[in-house]
Amino acid sequence: MASSAPADGPAAAENSPPRQRDAARTREEILDLATEEFADKGYAGARVDEIAARTRTTKRMIYYYFGGKEQLYVAVLERAYAVIRSIERELDVEHLDPVQAIRSLAELTFDHHESHPAFIRLVTIENIDHGAHLAKSAELPGLATPALEVLTGILERGRAEGRFRSDADALDVHMVISSFCVFRTANRHTFQAIFGRDMLAPQRREQYRRMVGDLVVRYLGAE
Repeated sequence: MASSAPADGPAAAENSPPRQRDAARTREEILDLATEEFADKGYAGARVDEIAARTRTTKRMIYYYFGGKEQLYVAVLERAYAVIRSIERELDVEHLDPVQAIRSLAELTFDHHESHPAFIRLVTIENIDHGAHLAKSAELPGLATPALEVLTGILERGRAEGRFRSDADALDVHMVISSFCVFRTANRHTFQAIFGRDMLAPQRREQYRRMVGDLVVRYLGAE
């Protein structure tokens, strides 16, 4: 006899009360529109009234779900960081050579940042605000740990094989990767205005994608 689906599996989701499913969809819809609003206008310029007008809900309901404008903004930041951290954790690098593994992680970050410009704008805005809102999140510190564990594992394998420098720090390597990928997207317009080069031009994409891997590999002392 076939076993029944677990209580928390797809069948449970299908059988969840309509009101619960509607609430989850509404919350995601609010976060989608809020992400656009905050990324386009910053925390100070964003308006909850505008977010409500573009969703199937009201300002009062937004406050019911999130508590207020700042809490909504923090939820937007948490979800944006959770996406990239989740992708990093799920990257299958255990079967790869350490050099290829570090390249894969760098390329994954490159691809994500290029395809999520709103995330880059949110990061830039939050830095302008001195990280004041991120500091109020209880979730974000925990999101970083698993991703750094993936990077730490790659570095340990590379050191054990004598291919990576012994003083390489996972957080420093993360910084090198992020610096390149964020700069390419965040500074696209000013870089083009000054130097006449579009860093997101399709014909240069593969060159830059290889470059971020080259930078990290050379820093780590691998050929």
